[in-house]
Amino acid sequence: MANFASRSAQLRCFRQYLCYRALNQCSSTQSSPPLRFCDHFSSQSIIPLRPGIQTLMMHHRYLCGTTAKPDSGEGQNSGQSSDTGKAVRGGPVSWLSFFLLFCTGAGLVFYYDKEKKRHIEGRLRREINAASTAVKEGQSAGKAAIGGPFNLINDEGKNVTEKDFFGKWTLIYFGFTHCPDICPDELVKLAEAVDKIKAKIGVDIAPVFISVDPERDTVEQVHEYVKEFHPNLIGLTGTPDEVRKAARAYRVYYMKTEEESSDYLVDHSIMMYLMDPKMEFVKNFGKNNDVDSLTNGIIEAMKKYKH
Repeated sequence: MANFASRSAQLRCFRQYLCYRALNQCSSTQSSPPLRFCDHFSSQSIIPLRPGIQTLMMHHRYLCGTTAKPDSGEGQNSGQSSDTGKAVRGGPVSWLSFFLLFCTGAGLVFYYDKEKKRHIEGRLRREINAASTAVKEGQSAGKAAIGGPFNLINDEGKNVTEKDFFGKWTLIYFGFTHCPDICPDELVKLAEAVDKIKAKIGVDIAPVFISVDPERDTVEQVHEYVKEFHPNLIGLTGTPDEVRKAARAYRVYYMKTEEESSDYLVDHSIMMYLMDPKMEFVKNFGKNNDVDSLTNGIIEAMKKYKH
């Protein structure tokens, strides 16, 4: 009877184990570790079991030790699939991202060029104001110290000095042939003013363009450039030293910008100088003058001129 009672107790305990095992399998998706009732049961069983029950217990002990592996494998696979999904969503660059990157780069290039031109124009504007102030101070004491001797080469390859312009009114502008917009605008204004003065008072004024970029502005380059604006426009260039002397005599500021390649710009003063028949300074005209104000200003200055 004692053996029967003990075996009945073991069977009840085994049924409880099966219930616990079923609960473990149902809660396999939760984070809590599975119950290890089988180990506890086997360790507490000291009464020998029948062969059939022992075999069943061995099978369940094996299942109890190995059923967590598929779950862990599934967890790893799900983690890998989730990581893979994240990589697929965040890894490769889409065409939209590439297009936005391209637009951003183009915008930065455009902004850099615009700011560079604005910086140059602002610098030239300050130079114009300084030159205008110097001219006014010079006029109050007599004549401004602007102008002087120079020795340059014209667009036909001949040596030219200031004496070659004696006996005629001269309008001089300093610039360079690779100037993108300011120099062409000023030369167009100069050419139109010369024609209007000729039509109004019948006086021929010699328009002169002096290059501040002698390294690139050769005689041929200057010749082709000046003929685009006016048939009588005279182009002058020369060696760097001679150009520097002429610019210094007329109080002209010029300097190369950052020289990354041969396609550089030259920062320079934007000013026209009206010289009398003795090649003495009369008046200067800045960028703020349009064609009409330039024409009228030159005519008024010529009327006030005293021989």
